[in-house]
Amino acid sequence: MEFALIIPTWNAAPHWHALEEGIRRQSVLPDKVIIIDSSSTDDTVARAKNAGFLVVEIPHDEFTHGGSRQTAALCAPTADLLIYLTQDAVPLGTEAFRHIVSAFRDHAIGAAFGRQLPRPGASVIEAHARLFNYPPVSQLRSWHSRAQLGFKSIFFSNTFGAYRRQALMSIGGFSPEADFGEDTLAVAHLHLAGWKTAYVAEALVQHSHSYSIGAEFRRYIQVGTLHRRERWLVEQFGAVGGEGWRFVVSELRYVSKHAPLQLPAALLRTAMRYVAYQVGLRRSPDLTRPRQQLNKSLPVPGRTPEKFWN
Repeated sequence: MEFALIIPTWNAAPHWHALEEGIRRQSVLPDKVIIIDSSSTDDTVARAKNAGFLVVEIPHDEFTHGGSRQTAALCAPTADLLIYLTQDAVPLGTEAFRHIVSAFRDHAIGAAFGRQLPRPGASVIEAHARLFNYPPVSQLRSWHSRAQLGFKSIFFSNTFGAYRRQALMSIGGFSPEADFGEDTLAVAHLHLAGWKTAYVAEALVQHSHSYSIGAEFRRYIQVGTLHRRERWLVEQFGAVGGEGWRFVVSELRYVSKHAPLQLPAALLRTAMRYVAYQVGLRRSPDLTRPRQQLNKSLPVPGRTPEKFWN
């Protein structure tokens, strides 16, 4: 299957060397690499062009997570698969792409995402988040999985996520208005449409964040806002409370075992996340129905370069 690799960037120079090296060492290489850049002020664009990647530049103030990814998808009209990677995610080993592409041998799979491992030197709280959300066992999910997994059945990450183009476009692609959770929304629509999704634990990337309390507070406001605005997600797939408590219990156990002095910080962050989520729930109007099909008449650049490794 032909596949394109799509990477949204903004001032990605600090990550560029590790990112490019991680891509080039893969045993299976993409037919096209598309960089969708939000008006970087460093040399990201120059580096991408020098690597032979196709670069699509958009104004920084027009960037949305859904809109940028949808625009890039339209730049690869012949690709069977679209693999999305963030600029700070590094493919590990040589088989990350091969493993995630292999999931699509099952023609019922509409999307698949890989396993994220914490970066070297990650804090205990940072490492636990990756180990909890990305276990070492692969899993297939579908509309029926909500009975067992609840809201977790539509957990997905575009940090390293792949979509069958046919499936993604059949549900209208990514919403241009989605500035957070565009992957969750897409997977929810895929499950509603009868597609399956896969978590591929063998497809590895290195990716984690050391969020400040302020940054994490803002992130959980975004989560709450998404669940309020797209209330149908909770109505269709179940409340998030149970999974949230499982995360809290797991985190406290992990921290008490590996860094007990960090327990006060973990408790503070737990309280902060709850407050931030509640703030998000109260800040947006309800949208109780899934969105309609999107207008896919977005700009598409002209001729694309040859494969970057030629």
